[in-house]
Order: sequence, then structure tokens, then C-alpha cells
Amino acid sequence: MSELQRVSISIESDLLAEFDAFVAATSQQNRSEALRDLMRDALAQRSAEDTKVIATLAVVFDHAQRDVTERLTAEAHHHHEEVLATLHLHLDHDRCLEVSALRGARSDLEHYADHVRGMRGVEHGSLTVVGPVE
Repeated sequence: MSELQRVSISIESDLLAEFDAFVAATSQQNRSEALRDLMRDALAQRSAEDTKVIATLAVVFDHAQRDVTERLTAEAHHHHEEVLATLHLHLDHDRCLEVSALRGARSDLEHYADHVRGMRGVEHGSLTVVGPVE
């Protein structure tokens, strides 16, 4: 771990009160640790396009939509180097949630996620970059 640097920031009192409530509601030990985690997350989301990252893709879809399950599976197989695993959950009679663990260049994962989110029958999708692959 690198050397810690002490910094000073100015924050409105209302925002600081919300942040303190956030810190108290999470497992963070203090403001500094919570701020470091938020900074790491923000930097991971904006990493360079060719940076190798790990990410998750969560999609909600209507399983009754013609062939959507098969198309999602086929697309995951087509991207077998990026898609590590997928968890399938039944939300209700009509809708399912699939969460996939991904690894690859950030731009490749974004391209894959955009393609999946654009499929007919997919209602919502969210790509979250967890961090760089070390």
C-alpha cells in the first residue's frame, strides 16, 4: 500500500450530514475509508477503454418474449472469454433477472452490455465496473 496523504476539503454542512449518515449505515470504519471506497469506484467506472476490468451486468427481461432467453444465452456463449458466469433468477411469472460476472477490456464489456440491453424483451440493464484486474 502506498503512503497516505492528508488532504482538506470543504463540504456544505447538509451534504456532510448525509455523508455521515451514509458512513454510519455502512460497514465503513470512518469518513476517510468511505471516501476512499467512493473514489475507487468512481475511478473504476471511468477507467481507460483498454483497461482490463471485472464487472457485473444485470438485466431484467420478459422471459415470455420470443426467444429472449435463447438469444441471451447465445450472446453469452459468443462472448465466452468475457462472460465468466451467469446467475438466473425468476422475479415473477413474467420477468427474470440475469446477473453476469464479466472480465475484459472495459470497452469490450460496454459493447457487450449495450448489445444485450438493446435486445427485444430486455426491459432494463445495468453494467457496473467493479475494478481493474490486477
